Amino acid sequence: MSEAPAADSAPATNSAPAAQPDTALNPRPAPPPADDLVSSQHTLRIGRRSLNYTASAGRVVLREEKLTDGTYHGLTARAEMFLTSYVAETSDPARRPVVFVFNGGPGSSSAWLHLGLFGPRRIVMGDAGALLPPPYQLADNAESLLAVADLVFIDPVSTGYSRAVAGEKADEFHGYTRDLDAVGELIRLWTSRNGRWLSPKFLAGESYGTLRAAALAELLQTRFGLYCNGVLLISSVLNMATLRPHENNDLPTTLFLPTYAAIAHQHGKHGRKSLRTVLREAEDFASRDYPWLLSRGHRLSETERAEAAHRLAELTGLSTEYVLRSNLRLESNHFYTELLRAEGRTVGRLDGRFTGWLHDGVAEVYDEDPSYDAILGPYAAGINHYLRVELGYANDLPYEVISPKVQPWSYREFENRSVSVTALLARAMRANPHLKVHIAFGYHDGATPYFAAEYVLAHLPLPPELRSNIESAYYPAGHMMYVHEPSRVQQSADLADFVRRAANPVQDRPAG
Repeated sequence: MSEAPAADSAPATNSAPAAQPDTALNPRPAPPPADDLVSSQHTLRIGRRSLNYTASAGRVVLREEKLTDGTYHGLTARAEMFLTSYVAETSDPARRPVVFVFNGGPGSSSAWLHLGLFGPRRIVMGDAGALLPPPYQLADNAESLLAVADLVFIDPVSTGYSRAVAGEKADEFHGYTRDLDAVGELIRLWTSRNGRWLSPKFLAGESYGTLRAAALAELLQTRFGLYCNGVLLISSVLNMATLRPHENNDLPTTLFLPTYAAIAHQHGKHGRKSLRTVLREAEDFASRDYPWLLSRGHRLSETERAEAAHRLAELTGLSTEYVLRSNLRLESNHFYTELLRAEGRTVGRLDGRFTGWLHDGVAEVYDEDPSYDAILGPYAAGINHYLRVELGYANDLPYEVISPKVQPWSYREFENRSVSVTALLARAMRANPHLKVHIAFGYHDGATPYFAAEYVLAHLPLPPELRSNIESAYYPAGHMMYVHEPSRVQQSADLADFVRRAANPVQDRPAG
C-alpha cells in the first residue's frame, strides 16, 4: 500500500485548487442574539442594618411566536431590551415584593428614576440655584426602595442600550401598542425566570411612563393573568387631552393655571402669601370662573374681560396687558418665557424652580428648558459610569438617556380621539379590587401639571368603594421632584410605606 502524501504535498490531480471563501465578500453570519446579563454582589447600608443584594445588568432577547397561515414557526427574536435588576438576599425571596420601573418620554430610559429615586446608588447634582459642577459623583442611597422591595429597571426599545435585533424595523416598537407588548413581555419573562409569580408585584412609571403603567396593569391581567398589587404614578398623565390645548379644547388652559401660580410664587410674584394660599386661590378660579369666562368668547363684556385679565395677572405674575393680548389663554411655553422676561431669564418646564438665560430678549419662546439642561449632564454621566464601572456591563453602543429616534411616536390606535388610558386603569381596578394606586405630584411641574392629573382622577369610572384605593402625595418641586432633596427623602418614605401596605393588605377576618 502506498504511503499517504505529506500534509504539505500538492494533490495528485490536474484540477484547480478549491476556491477559498473571501471573508470580505462573504462575511460569516452574525451569531444569533443572546442574553448578556452580568451579575455582581453588593451591600447597602440602611440605617443600622446592612442589606446584601445581587445586581444584574444586561440585555434580554425578546422573542415572539410566529404563526403564518395556521403554521407555527416557533420563536423569532425581535428585540434586545436592557434591564437592571436588584434582588436582596432574604430567607423567602419568592414572597418579597418586586417593583418594575420605567420612565416615559416617549423615548426616555429609566436612568432618572434609577439614579434619582429608587436605586441603591444615586447621583449627587445639587438643586435649583445650587447646582454642582462636573464631574459628578454617585453616592449610596440609604432611602432606596430596595429596603422593602426588589427592583427591575426597564429601558424600552431604542432607549438606554435597548435595540431592535439586526434586520428588524425599530420603528415598529415606537408606538403605544408595540411598546406595551414589549415591556409587558419583558416583565413576564423576568417574573417567570426568577420564580416571582407569587411575589407582590408593582409597576412604577414617570410621565409617559404613568400612561404605560396604567395600560400595562390591564394588559398584564388580561393577557397573562398577572395581577399587580399596586401602581406607582409619578408626574402622572393618563389623558393627553388635559395637556394639549387647541381651538376646541380649553380644558388644559384652565388646568395649567395652578402650576403657573406655583411657579410665580417660587419667583417672588406673590409677596408674603403662602404657597398653599396661592394654590387654593388658583384652583378655585380654575375650577369655577375661568372655564365659564373662556366659554363665553366674544360674548364677554369689556368689563368682564378686563376683570378676568386682572385676576389672571395676579395669579400668574404676568402683566394684565400680556394676558389681554393672549386672549385670556396662557400657553405653557410662552409662560415659561414671559414670567421673568424683564430680568432676561426663563423658568423651567420640567421644574419651574430652575431658571436660565433668555437667548433673545424678544424671543417668543425660550430655546431650551433650563431644568432639562440642569439634569441631563449629571444623569448621563452617572448612568454611563455606573453601568460600566460599578456593575461591569460593557457595551459600545451609546446609552440613550433620552432618544429622539422614537419620534414620531405612533398613536394610531387613538385616531380621531384623545390618547387616554383612564378606562384601562379603571378596568384593571374593577377586575382586581385589591389593586392600589399611588400618585405623586410636583407643584412646579410644568410638563404634567398636578391639577390636570387631579381632574383625570376625579373622572375615573370607578364605583365609590374602589376610590379609596387611590392615594396622592404632593411635593414642592417639579417633574423629577426627587432632585429637590427634602422632596426626595419624603417621597422615598412615602413610596416605601405604600409598597409595604399594598403588599400586605389587611384581610377581613370573621369575629370570634
